[in-house]
Amino acid sequence: MSTPVSPAQRVGIVVFDQVEVLDCCGPFEVFSVANRVSHGRGKSEPFKVSMIAKELEVSARGGLVLRSHSTFAEGTEFDVLLVAGGVTDDAERDDETINWLQHAANRTPLLASVCTGAFLLATAGILTTQRVTTHWEDQAELQRRWPSLQVEANHRWVRDGNIFTSGGISAGIDLALHLVEVCGGADLALATARQMEYDWRRASGVATAGEVRSACI
Repeated sequence: MSTPVSPAQRVGIVVFDQVEVLDCCGPFEVFSVANRVSHGRGKSEPFKVSMIAKELEVSARGGLVLRSHSTFAEGTEFDVLLVAGGVTDDAERDDETINWLQHAANRTPLLASVCTGAFLLATAGILTTQRVTTHWEDQAELQRRWPSLQVEANHRWVRDGNIFTSGGISAGIDLALHLVEVCGGADLALATARQMEYDWRRASGVATAGEVRSACI
């Protein structure tokens, strides 16, 4: 009798105008490479990764134009939802973006942010009292605006229950590799980092015990 194939974990990466390129493309590459590594081992691809935005096309920092796979209006369901960072001022003031994040948070088992993506999760009321982190330049501002949060310094990523946050830019790669480890196992995460020739700081994060609502854990 053949072994049933586990369904791929649906990973959504939220992007917006003035998103930081590596904040979204770094994690996208991690999950994509994890799929290639798994396929090369004769196994099924563990992730179905896509970018989602208010509009199909967004202009990233530096002028790079990105085309998302779907829009908020299409109502795609995810198992893991990661909010990229960048210049978030306009996105924080956009009711459609914030309302979508609030709705998505209620139906997504694992939530994550890279860099200033934490500001969007906090604006949406998803981050409230958790231990979190963000880019070192923005940690004081995050703490000032949401004093009930426990903003951590000197960690590449922080996990509190089912919510994961990371420092800026390249730290999102460390977080994404950790999410691969959580959902696909340490062996796959280590092989993915090796395939990417990335010096993964595997022990660079901190986890807080708490309820986790994910089928992949």
